[in-house]
Amino acid sequence: MASLRDIRKRIRSVKSTQQITKAMKMVSAAKLRRAQDAIVAARPYARALDQMIADLVSRSEGLSHPLLTSRPIRRVEILALTSDRGLAGGFNSNVIRRVARFAYERDRSTTLRISTVGRKGLDGFRRRQLEIRKDHPGLYARLSYQTAREVAEELTAEFLEDRVDQVLLVYNEFISAITQRVVLTPLLPFERPAVPEAESKGPRSLIDFEYEPSKEAVLDRLLPQAVAIRVYRALLESVASEHGARMSAMENATNNAEDAISRLTLTYNRTRQAAITKELMEIVSGAEALK
Repeated sequence: MASLRDIRKRIRSVKSTQQITKAMKMVSAAKLRRAQDAIVAARPYARALDQMIADLVSRSEGLSHPLLTSRPIRRVEILALTSDRGLAGGFNSNVIRRVARFAYERDRSTTLRISTVGRKGLDGFRRRQLEIRKDHPGLYARLSYQTAREVAEELTAEFLEDRVDQVLLVYNEFISAITQRVVLTPLLPFERPAVPEAESKGPRSLIDFEYEPSKEAVLDRLLPQAVAIRVYRALLESVASEHGARMSAMENATNNAEDAISRLTLTYNRTRQAAITKELMEIVSGAEALK
């Protein structure tokens, strides 16, 4: 049985851990608010840009672009978004498992390589001996649309120069502070956005515009921008999901620490009472022996 001193040390240790987890929860909650505002602001623009491309493609028979062109998939690259720090529940492990499952289920004639954002993903994929083409260290510290566009332009160059046939995005989509969903979605070739059926049969489908300088030039400008926006949006989703997951994990850890402190305090009181009872019995026994 542990001594009273050991139990007191254990209680102090758990209380110190509880203070840390409580502080981390508060920090994540503050950061989550800003990250949530950023992703909520970015979603309408991303949807409007997809709608614009869908309208342009649907009104132009035979309009094509290299980023819209599908080809036989022999080489796949995944851009996996994780975090640089842990203590976020299953946030990182869910992404790593999803990529590992894709690698296991893919056609064996297809080669797979990975680009990573986040140190946890880099370490996880190395342990699984998956091919890593490039890591983007410290990207979250300088996260902006410009840095996202640089990543998108690099992946686009890989696709256009025929070094890869398909690029996929894997990240945690932010649903709420306690819910995140792992998403695996194509990035390149750019999927033609679907026009809602109600709009395809309504008055809007009959309206066309004059394009300056041409439809091809407009599409050539919009598509790279749309790819960059999708990467930027995925990064914002991942950041918001990370803070939400960490806040939930730290709240659970704080509650578990509280339960542990209650159990240890009960054990301490019982042990202390047993020690006092034992000392009293020894005193009584000694007094009886002296009679």
